[in-house]
Amino acid sequence: MQDFGDILDNQVLLVAIIACLVAQLSKLLVELTKNRKFNLRVLVTTGGMPSAHSALVSALAAGVGQTVGWASPEFAIAVLFAVIVMYDAAGVRQAAGKQARILNQIIDELFTEGKQFNEDRLKELLGHTPFQVIVGLALGITISCLASPAYQF
Repeated sequence: MQDFGDILDNQVLLVAIIACLVAQLSKLLVELTKNRKFNLRVLVTTGGMPSAHSALVSALAAGVGQTVGWASPEFAIAVLFAVIVMYDAAGVRQAAGKQARILNQIIDELFTEGKQFNEDRLKELLGHTPFQVIVGLALGITISCLASPAYQF
């Protein structure tokens, strides 16, 4: 059985995590540029530009391809995993966010005349636009390619 510390020697995993962190930090820069405010909350919330999920799984898939081969079953698994995650980010979670927005609007309209509603508002920014997913994909692949020297054993 391998030591748990060997996880830190897994360069593919580390590069994927770095890609995710870079994407999350990029959200802070986008927020500063777009809204002219320093909002640390964007570092820990889902949604936004770019997709950190897409950056993570695309860097993972690219790293697997670079280390074990583009024709390997491991690469095929990583690519299919990445496609499912990105589809979910832009499809299912985006639709859930739209539903939350509509439900919040209904609640606002129903309870405008002093009526109380004690539930928290639903989180509306759950998913990503296809463009945010594509930018995350490109970011993840770019970071993995830049880190390719780290994959050499």
